[in-house]
Amino acid sequence: MENNIIKWIWQHKDYPNFKYDKSKLTDLLTQIEYNRGILDGISKLFSSEDIVKIEIETLTDEAINTSLIEGEILKRESVHSSFKKKLDKDFDARNDKYSTVATDNLVEILIDSNLNKSDLNVDRLHAWHNCLFEHTQYSKLNKIDIAKFRSHSDMEVISGAIGHEKVHYKAIPLERIDEDIKNFLKYCNENSENIYIKASLAHIWFVIIHPYDDGNGRIARAITDYILSQNNSNTQFKLYSISTAINKDRKGYYDILDRTTNLFLNKEFDLTSWIVWHLNILNSAMKEALKNIEYLIQKTKFWDKHRSKALNERQIKVLNKILNVGNENFEGGLNTKKYISLTKVSKATAVRDITALVEFGCIKQIVGTAGRNVRYEIDLK
Repeated sequence: MENNIIKWIWQHKDYPNFKYDKSKLTDLLTQIEYNRGILDGISKLFSSEDIVKIEIETLTDEAINTSLIEGEILKRESVHSSFKKKLDKDFDARNDKYSTVATDNLVEILIDSNLNKSDLNVDRLHAWHNCLFEHTQYSKLNKIDIAKFRSHSDMEVISGAIGHEKVHYKAIPLERIDEDIKNFLKYCNENSENIYIKASLAHIWFVIIHPYDDGNGRIARAITDYILSQNNSNTQFKLYSISTAINKDRKGYYDILDRTTNLFLNKEFDLTSWIVWHLNILNSAMKEALKNIEYLIQKTKFWDKHRSKALNERQIKVLNKILNVGNENFEGGLNTKKYISLTKVSKATAVRDITALVEFGCIKQIVGTAGRNVRYEIDLK
């Protein structure tokens, strides 16, 4: 009886001719184009070396967050080193202590999805899947198929403890995968829809097909990157990370996927809400990128202003530590105790160094702190 119930989006008679109301997307698309234009304009202000640094940081964010969405935690220094090996001509790969096979492989996917403008095909998808799982214990423990589509029909997305599982989604049956992937790739390679709408639909369509035993979400987001990268103008890579924005609304991501792919919740077979959510995420990613780039400009101006001052190595180290995370993320501000912890010097030396930094105008006292509880922050004026 259950097999006759039409519940999942791929069971709808109109699938995969997705329906959406384009009139509800106009304002969002205008905002996205506006923000992308600002990003393009700002990128022209930087040297090629600085652009590479921004790209590496953005790609590192993308790699870490596409993994975090799936519950996998990667060390930032490992991902960062893997990207630097590939993109930074001055990086000393022989003395690299941080990159791993897993981060190297993930980096291969993101570089290929961003730089390789060739058409998507099955071999390329399988190569990405191979990079995700080739060197993991996961494949040995769970016996997943690597670099090939799943060999069974009972693919379900489930959450909850054993005995209390909730089925969020049941994917298309095995016999339909090849035909669905063929239609999907044709859409990705040939459809001339607005690129931001196209990226949204490609993202969810691949999740709907769910062709692999695991890694479908990460590959769907790599495909999204691939489509969006067709729109790069002044830089090799996008200067924004969509996975970072998705991870900030991870619950919203899974909720909207549930509401869209379940026909009990989406009786009209309408993808407008999904596209609106995806466009909002994209817009947020661009706004965050603009904020990060503006902060980079502030950091550059800070060092232009203070580079000629007689700062010692300890002071430079502490300033860079705070600048790298930002005043708001350097919890509690700087005090003598933290300075000692960061530099391993005596209290007297720490007090002298901090006093000099205040006199140089590098740091300022945080309003509302004084005496034994005095705290300092970088003065970015």
